[in-house]
Amino acid sequence: MNIDKPLNIGFVSRSTLYSSPGGDTVQIEMTAKYLNRLGQNVKVFRSDEIIDYKEFDVFHFFNITRPADMLNHVLKSQKPFFISPIYLDLDEFETRNRKGVQGLIARILNSSRLEYLKCIARYMRNGEKVNSWQYFLLGHFNSMQKLLKKCNAILPNSFSEYQRIQNHFEYKGDYEVIPCGVDTEIFEVAVPQKDENLILCIGRIEGRKNQLSLIRALYNTNYQLVIIGNPSPNHKAYYEACKKAANERVTFIENIEQKELIKYYQKAKVHVLASWFETVGLSSLEAAFCNCNIVVCNKGDVSDYFKENVWYCSPDNEEDILRAVNEAMNAPLSDMMKNEIQEKYTWEIAAKKTLEAYQSYL
Repeated sequence: MNIDKPLNIGFVSRSTLYSSPGGDTVQIEMTAKYLNRLGQNVKVFRSDEIIDYKEFDVFHFFNITRPADMLNHVLKSQKPFFISPIYLDLDEFETRNRKGVQGLIARILNSSRLEYLKCIARYMRNGEKVNSWQYFLLGHFNSMQKLLKKCNAILPNSFSEYQRIQNHFEYKGDYEVIPCGVDTEIFEVAVPQKDENLILCIGRIEGRKNQLSLIRALYNTNYQLVIIGNPSPNHKAYYEACKKAANERVTFIENIEQKELIKYYQKAKVHVLASWFETVGLSSLEAAFCNCNIVVCNKGDVSDYFKENVWYCSPDNEEDILRAVNEAMNAPLSDMMKNEIQEKYTWEIAAKKTLEAYQSYL
């Protein structure tokens, strides 16, 4: 393969990439945008679409926890491929936070078997097509392991994520850390106009994101809380519980375009993601770039990005969430995180590193 010529790259991700957008949607769209600016030819596909494999030099898959979306394309294409794992460890959330029958099942089954059941449930309830019969034959864990063994390299979003994959799968293959970023063209805020009483929380509304605990933590305060995002398809009951627990100082806004988020980032003093697990939390990065003070969970990979520049909280402790929010609200605004984002965490930088990885491992 002549890597001096522009590459024809196929990005492939879950079938609900646009119907239920999340952080992976932004990561895929922004990486594609800036790779195209670097002279490459990127096309984005949902896993349920038909792909003419011969048009592409290389494929890039996203979300290793959805191996059923990848296997069929990998086996049919026979092309070099890379994986952005976006690999979350949800064992603690599933066993401690799930209630009723779901919680009982989570405590009985290991995480791989639970994900196997979820895949079948998505097919039964939402009609999400399972493209690979091999997935049913291999099972969830073995499907992920097969993909990890066959790929040219994995492109985790942090070294912490790489270590988790290494530990869980005994992964010995190549890797290159590709940090997530901010689209500085969209989110540059020249003069923030902060409302000293306004708190923002942006993300899909689901148990892992923990909006319900945030609502309860702030219930007896005078803070105004704006929650922006749609409920995940299988989390409608959780969304209703959030609305029921909210008082008149909580506002819910459906998912909006990134460029429309600017006015909220510009006004909010604090942005909170008190999740049970985050690989980074793109809205936290965007909010930090817009001079918000940031509260994040003490789980996952967020400390690889934010270090000591934010306030950490425990997702299972509403008092600790309130403590972190109060400290962030009472602290002055700082440009330290914004400057670090400009130097390390933009989508332009991520695209350059991604292209370098393709060229290295091809």
